Amino acid sequence: MGKIIAIANQKGGVGKTTTAMNLAAGLAYVGRKVLLVDFDPQGNATHGIGTNRVGYTKTVYDVLLGEDTVEDCVVHLQMPPLDVLPSTINLSGADVDMANYELGREKLLKTKLDMVRDKYDYIIIDCPPALGLLNTNALTATDTVMIPVQCEYFALEGLTQLLSTIRLVQRLWNPKLSIEGVLLTMFDVRTKLSVEVQQEVRKYFKEKVYKCYIPRNVRLSEAPSREESIFEYDTRSEGAKAYAQLVKEVITQNERGKH
Repeated sequence: MGKIIAIANQKGGVGKTTTAMNLAAGLAYVGRKVLLVDFDPQGNATHGIGTNRVGYTKTVYDVLLGEDTVEDCVVHLQMPPLDVLPSTINLSGADVDMANYELGREKLLKTKLDMVRDKYDYIIIDCPPALGLLNTNALTATDTVMIPVQCEYFALEGLTQLLSTIRLVQRLWNPKLSIEGVLLTMFDVRTKLSVEVQQEVRKYFKEKVYKCYIPRNVRLSEAPSREESIFEYDTRSEGAKAYAQLVKEVITQNERGKH
């Protein structure tokens, strides 16, 4: 059965979509079967990973609120070699549409993903930067949450709210939900602030913080504009090395004795 990991932080600009795309791509390049679910109405993961080059007519909105299955809407990519469930701005209306459901609105995504999770080793969900029914659906559907935290002032601001939402979802809809790990992003070794934020995050989350960190790297920022993951755009960059290390940590954590 595949592992579902949601990449979540309601604070924008923390490297969430960059992490979702490059973690998914990195896992695919080391031979894992991967589905990337773009669950953000901005659709940045859809564009950034290269789905536009292949083209698509149906999206995660049709899966969530229509009769379509994941298999009806998924896009198969060759580079990186993974499947994508795309998103468009239509998804921004899903919160309002779901509000009309009397029962089960929190489990709409889970119901659909459960039908295909045996086909994949990993399903990575890129969550929207807001707390609402979309995020609740993602957290109900997932096994674990990966939280990117940028190494800047106010880094931990808002995390309390995210952790409360996680606890609420655990209590009401997904008792097995846990934190996959906390990922330090936009780390700059030259600044005292980055070092201090890292110490603070490690003190708070302890062994849940990944050993690797994602540096500030211009190549990581440029890659999505070329509709490529960092592994196609510049495999020798510091950003690619960092995400390769994250892939290794995720595999080690999840696949002991499996492969």
